[in-house]
Amino acid sequence: MTNSDSTGVLRRASRSRTFWMASTLMVGGLALAGCASTTTASSGTSSSGTTTASTVSTLDDAIITTSTGSEDATTTQETIADTTAAVEAFLATLSDEQVEAVTYDYDDETKTTSWSNFPVTFVERAGLNLAELTDEQQEAAMAVLEALLSDEAYETVVSVMGGDQYLLENSSTTETSLGQYYIAFFGDASDTDAYAVQFGGHHLGINADLNGSENAITFAPTHLGVQPAVYTNEDGEEVQPFDAIYTDAFAFYDSLTEEQQATLTSGDVTFCAPGDTCEYESGAGLSGADLTDEQRELLLELIANWAGMADEETTATELAEIEATLDETVIAWSGETTYDMSTGDGINFSISGPNVYLAFQAQGGSAGADVEGVSTSGWGHVHTIYRDPSNDYANSVEQQAAAGGMGGAPADGEMPSGAPAE
Repeated sequence: MTNSDSTGVLRRASRSRTFWMASTLMVGGLALAGCASTTTASSGTSSSGTTTASTVSTLDDAIITTSTGSEDATTTQETIADTTAAVEAFLATLSDEQVEAVTYDYDDETKTTSWSNFPVTFVERAGLNLAELTDEQQEAAMAVLEALLSDEAYETVVSVMGGDQYLLENSSTTETSLGQYYIAFFGDASDTDAYAVQFGGHHLGINADLNGSENAITFAPTHLGVQPAVYTNEDGEEVQPFDAIYTDAFAFYDSLTEEQQATLTSGDVTFCAPGDTCEYESGAGLSGADLTDEQRELLLELIANWAGMADEETTATELAEIEATLDETVIAWSGETTYDMSTGDGINFSISGPNVYLAFQAQGGSAGADVEGVSTSGWGHVHTIYRDPSNDYANSVEQQAAAGGMGGAPADGEMPSGAPAE
């Protein structure tokens, strides 16, 4: 399956808000089955102190994300203002106990230990479980993400979450607790003071730090994952959460000369697991200094899928900082060299420099979430990580290794750098 459409770095602010989300997106007691199908918890305790049974509940139909009627933010300050207002509106729907459970000090180290690419049964998430909220509260929680993210980024997040529901209904997994997602805030939401929004479950770990006084937003670190690669929603529409990422990745690869491709594929692909401490080793590969202006732009477009998840101004600022040290950045690639998901086991690549660390890794198994005729391994099961060695968490706190382990086996069967064997 291919997509040859080429789009610009700042395309994310121009797409319409017409996003599909499964009307019965399951978010109840669990871990994403796609990667931990052998772990079935009968109960668990959420960060709010309540007990979550292994039965699942649903997000209300109201958060099937249709247009809010508001115009998209195009500046950093507009995004901060819109997100702050959405956070305040969400908090207003909560009880005092819930507000206490969802908010933390800005520099609380929980910010670093409560996200992972492992299920929530392995690494406990911070904040409130959306499954434990009312319909009104769920809608308000999703409105925070919609205010924070660009249209394309929000669509990706919703599509990843929709994949959970698809696996629950169609896969062979024994998990009964697919699609558990949490939301948390670090610091008080403000147009001027720094605060952070954390949202995630298994294949999501969004960490957004917003600072109105410095006119800055960073998504470092953030984890995006996908399983399966392609699925059909309840309306019979095909959903492919990572199509834009794959398209940008292969646009960059195809722009290289044969000599450059040989250097790229002879390099060392690294992986720093979400929630883990990192050495940010670049190893061998293709240097940014060896790229043409066009190739550099294509590389930045690829990076923007993670670094540019908000508005145009924020994206331009983040990419300018990355571009400033692009000559010192190393790119490595392994796996397939054409965008054809009907063959091979997918791709792996890493981009490592002073102001960006990005790893994309195809997982070597479905972990029991098999669906006949659907890719749930390799191409169809991917973990990614975006970090900024110079500015993780906006330097508000140092990364602490989360308990329970991270990582996962890539398509080549070898454990990635920074990930313990399970």
